[in-house]
Amino acid sequence: MLRNYFKIAFRNLWRHRVFSFINIMGLTVGMTACFLIFLYVRFELSYDSFHPKADRIYRVVADIKTPTEVLKSNGPAWAVGPHVQLDFPEVEAFTRVHFDNLLFRKGDIKFNEEGVVWADSAFFNIFGFRLLKGDARTALMQPFTVVLSETAAKKYFGKADPMGQTILITSDGLPATVTGVMQDMPENTLIKSQVVLSMSTITLKWAQGLDDQWGDYGPYSFLLLKPGTNAIALQKKFPAFLEKWNGKEMNKIQMYPTLFLEQLKDVYLRSDRESSKGNLMNVYIFSIIAIFILVIACINFINLTTARASERAKEVGIRKVAGAIKAQLARQFIGESLVICLIAFLLTIGLTALLLPSFNELAGKIVSQGILENGQLLLPVFGAAIVIGLLAGIYPAFVLSSFKPIEVLKGRFATGSRGGLLRKTLVISQFAISTALIIGTIIVYSQMRYMRNQQLGFNKDQVMVVDTEREKNSGAFVQAISRLPNVKATSLSASVPGGGHAGAYSEIENIKGDLQIANLDLYFVDFDYIPLYNIQMAAGRPFSREYKTDSNQAIILNEAAVKILGYPSPEQAIGKRFKQWGREGKIIGVMKDFHYHSLQQPIKPLTMRMEWDRFGLVSVKVNPSNIKNTIAAIEKQFKTIIPNRPFSYYFLDEFFDRQYRAEERFGKLFLNFAILAIFISCLGLLGLASYSTIQRTREIGIRKVMGASVSNIINLLSKEFLKLVIISFFIAVPVAWYFMHKWLADFAYRTPISWWIFVTAGIMALLIAIITISFQAFRAAVANPVKSLRTE
Repeated sequence: MLRNYFKIAFRNLWRHRVFSFINIMGLTVGMTACFLIFLYVRFELSYDSFHPKADRIYRVVADIKTPTEVLKSNGPAWAVGPHVQLDFPEVEAFTRVHFDNLLFRKGDIKFNEEGVVWADSAFFNIFGFRLLKGDARTALMQPFTVVLSETAAKKYFGKADPMGQTILITSDGLPATVTGVMQDMPENTLIKSQVVLSMSTITLKWAQGLDDQWGDYGPYSFLLLKPGTNAIALQKKFPAFLEKWNGKEMNKIQMYPTLFLEQLKDVYLRSDRESSKGNLMNVYIFSIIAIFILVIACINFINLTTARASERAKEVGIRKVAGAIKAQLARQFIGESLVICLIAFLLTIGLTALLLPSFNELAGKIVSQGILENGQLLLPVFGAAIVIGLLAGIYPAFVLSSFKPIEVLKGRFATGSRGGLLRKTLVISQFAISTALIIGTIIVYSQMRYMRNQQLGFNKDQVMVVDTEREKNSGAFVQAISRLPNVKATSLSASVPGGGHAGAYSEIENIKGDLQIANLDLYFVDFDYIPLYNIQMAAGRPFSREYKTDSNQAIILNEAAVKILGYPSPEQAIGKRFKQWGREGKIIGVMKDFHYHSLQQPIKPLTMRMEWDRFGLVSVKVNPSNIKNTIAAIEKQFKTIIPNRPFSYYFLDEFFDRQYRAEERFGKLFLNFAILAIFISCLGLLGLASYSTIQRTREIGIRKVMGASVSNIINLLSKEFLKLVIISFFIAVPVAWYFMHKWLADFAYRTPISWWIFVTAGIMALLIAIITISFQAFRAAVANPVKSLRTE
């Protein structure tokens, strides 16, 4: 019997090849989109969950309360890690992780390694990064020891064994011994690096006493808690701990930190710190889209199957006359549904494997190396195909098996008002989802355009930034390239807009005449920085070589800093006193606020002053003509003056725009999945149009005989469906507004959700529906009425 079911199912699919292709394609596209989203969501949720001790690893973060604000730090003071392990038996181990960019050399091979990690000796005991060579307990114990990834080891040592060999670090060429080789870190970790250096190099050799430093908030700090430790209970003990070790200093500088524990697995998506690069809202949105697409695919399947019910009616009648019972017919049609879903499953696997490289590129990360990378993932997809086959096949099977043999053999095969209402409801649901996705896509791209077109308050065009890593000859390099014909201006600094900055404990005279304590962002710049970037002054003046005191006794604030000091106007802040990092002097100018971060963050209080030994970035304003030759000339000067370092540069506009790449990728993914959802919805609408046309075959024939034109017939058949699309629009608008309003909340500066967005989406949905319906309606309108009447 089962063999007979499948035999009939395949025969029926082959007889109606076009219908079968559309039906299978709808399911395949829906399941493929859902599977790709599943891979993406699974990857995003998997960050740092691969560590064997992940459940016991916590990151320590700090909220620092000052007289003016509360600062959210990615890590506590340098001293917290070592002292926490001393004071709390609940802590099994600690490690600090500090990211850096360093020059590495081995013979003639030299690279400026970005994202180098400095870590304490327990690093490899806490985390699950696998050492291929070396001892995890001792690899980072001694100063000037380094662990290389497989890739880095091959880069510097080729096929030779790197263990025990020496590699030179920093521009001073300090020797570091290779004590380990680790497997390349996976993509889904916050601590991704090719090189890990011993933290004791810093704390014992370069900055002795750093382990007792309570005022400098620098590295990430991770704790491995002993099994059974209650993290919340431990966190409650931290205030007394800080008071014990740093109470007097906190009261003196009026900066009061509060320590919190974040479980490692939650850091990427759920932390409110700037360092967390994931977006939980995006994960939620894509999960909802995946469910929507799968629902649309199932609805499409039901509509297409019931649209063909009339063609199967006589078959059902004959089978019932021959003795088939309702249960047998239902099993037959559910079996056909399962066959379609299993074929769609096989096609889904092949299509996913084909699209995965492009999807990885679109997502901006290696979500999965291949479809068989994790074979266990295929099982839930197979299960989903079976469930879809059962759920989507139950209603069509029930409808088809319920036909009365006498009526269907006479040609009366209407399925009743309930069936029609269900089909209309399903189409409304499909287009409500599709319209909501259209609205979401328009809003995402409107926000991207808004951020790109927003006035930033400085000029980033044709600015080339060369990283000298604070080489001693940086000044000579600047003087040399300043004489090049296509170089308009140059400047030395420690920061550029869109890049990093220092945070400085500051005391600045406020409107009451008191020295107000604040932790302010700080840019170290030279005399030419403000004019090169065309930063506008709100009051006072920029740095000038005409004033000798500007190099060590002057500071410039932005308008946001002036506001927290209580001054009604920028002019009132000029000449006021300041103390910052051992420097004292006066405010000489107030610059207008400019976006030195992305538009996702509000403009924060910023200060600028000079500190010549901290300059490492050279900003070069170049003539846009003959850029290639200009870069070559600058590189030649660099290699002549700074020969021990590789030439590294970028253009600021491209660098600044990198901050929006995550949102751009989100927008592209959103657009692609919206298009797929609309495509599947159109197939569903086509199915319902086909069903309705068949039901009204006789009516259409009579109307044509009575003189109805083609346009009359198209209007007759389209009017009902357009009503459904309009209803779906009114359902989609509030749903889309709610979710996109939540998404936009992550941006400090965001585009308004204007009425035209909803109108545009409604018109687009209506046009898509009209085009889809018109295809089937036109076929019915131009059909021979004699044939139409003969079918009855």
